Amino acid sequence: MTTTLISQPARTGVPAAATPRLGGAGGGDDGGLGKAAEAFEAVILRQLMASMRQAKLGDDIFGSSATDNFREMADARTADSIASMREFGIAAMVEAQFRGRAAAASGTLQ
Repeated sequence: MTTTLISQPARTGVPAAATPRLGGAGGGDDGGLGKAAEAFEAVILRQLMASMRQAKLGDDIFGSSATDNFREMADARTADSIASMREFGIAAMVEAQFRGRAAAASGTLQ
């Protein structure tokens, strides 16, 4: 069984320059880890908001499928905006966890 470490690009035909790296040597590039963690936080917030919407006590008298679609789009935008502020801490925890794994993987290479 062969394992591929995070710091080594897999042999998939993708150029090594296009493979993201965590904690790169030049300029602190995180390979998109921060953006991915932020997007994950936005997904969690969208699910939270959808659950809150389902817990309504009554029927909307002016409700329609169009209203529901626009409400979902507004909730998605709100979740993205909240995630970009990084106040919930989900993105920070995900980022820290994956940075720790990348550091442990690069430590085993040496």
